[in-house]
Amino acid sequence: MAEPGQDRSALAEGLPEDLIWHPSPNQNNRAGGPADTLLLHFTNMETAEAAVARLCCPEAKVSCHYVIAEDGRAWQLVAEERRAFHAGLGGWGRVAQDMNSRTIGIELANRGNHPFPEPQMRVLEAMMRGIMARWSIPPERVIGHSDMAPDRKDDPGPHFDWQRLARQGLAVWPEVTAPRGDEDLTQFRALAGQVGYRPEFSDEHVLAAVRLRYRPWGRGPLAAEDIAVLRDIAARYPVDRGQGAA
Repeated sequence: MAEPGQDRSALAEGLPEDLIWHPSPNQNNRAGGPADTLLLHFTNMETAEAAVARLCCPEAKVSCHYVIAEDGRAWQLVAEERRAFHAGLGGWGRVAQDMNSRTIGIELANRGNHPFPEPQMRVLEAMMRGIMARWSIPPERVIGHSDMAPDRKDDPGPHFDWQRLARQGLAVWPEVTAPRGDEDLTQFRALAGQVGYRPEFSDEHVLAAVRLRYRPWGRGPLAAEDIAVLRDIAARYPVDRGQGAA
């Protein structure tokens, strides 16, 4: 049940009835238009409660919209209409700065070294459906922190099940991964940009992010299979389809 003063988004479709309203002081008004991207993180802390405490600490100057524990308990810290401090430097598609204003952030309690439990994933999926419907967020704009900031972030990490989300239309996943035979670095850069990865990041960092999300078993230098993954996603889910300039 909503607490007194809880924002209207906490009563919206997809949010659990026992959602805990725990407002963070680390928030302000969005700039440059409404949210159009859903950003997933892991907390990398011992407990969900520890993460909530830090995300609500004025001195930390960080926050997010939602935190989901391993057992499915969930907290809302910032109203969806407000700007939370979770993204930091980075970009996606045409958005080259202030990703905080363009994103809704969900933190999943996890250290990045084990799979995400079923109760947590079920709550996440229901929450995502509601958020994506409310804000008209397409699956190609559901990303990990490692996608928008590949030079400094690796969450939600190699154990997060992106393919499971894609089967429900909540994210993207490649259908064709066979190399075509003419792959090269120039194609990698062009296709990575069409998928959403920003050109200011190095080839090494972008490759690491692509593999973290789509080919966590990949090792060594750029491979034809890496480019095949990007080609398939770019063809079906170009990141800025139907969007104006940021």
